[in-house]
Amino acid sequence: MNSIRLFSGIKMCCVTALLLGTVATAYAGDEACWAEFFHGTNYTGEHVRLNGPVQLDNLHNVNGENWDLRIDSIKVGPKAKVTVFENLNFKLTLKEMAKYPDLMRSLGVTEQDIKEDSELIFGAKATIHDLSDFNFHDKTRSLKIDCLE
Repeated sequence: MNSIRLFSGIKMCCVTALLLGTVATAYAGDEACWAEFFHGTNYTGEHVRLNGPVQLDNLHNVNGENWDLRIDSIKVGPKAKVTVFENLNFKLTLKEMAKYPDLMRSLGVTEQDIKEDSELIFGAKATIHDLSDFNFHDKTRSLKIDCLE
């Protein structure tokens, strides 16, 4: 009877170790999915690091701080993709205008403008020292961090 309990206990320990090993491996992979956002150019000033995946439809309370319209530079982790939006709730302003081609033409808005409207996408290991290079200085109002495999 004691050998059955001992064997059962050993099986339980092995299963537990196997599961913990799997969780540790998954967590280690997630450590590479992050982005760091800075209030100053060249990665200076106040900053916040976010682990992905995450979708923030507004930046009014990011780790207790208001980051709305404050992001000037970004570092992206090795397994992350970051999309920053000029509008709240991931909205793209010009896409709505595409429904009115006459209005677009009268305003000089092209299809390319619509494709590039109000969002920037940065891949793994990207270092953006100044968002004003993209005409996006202090314009970020929502963002997404997607994890890559």
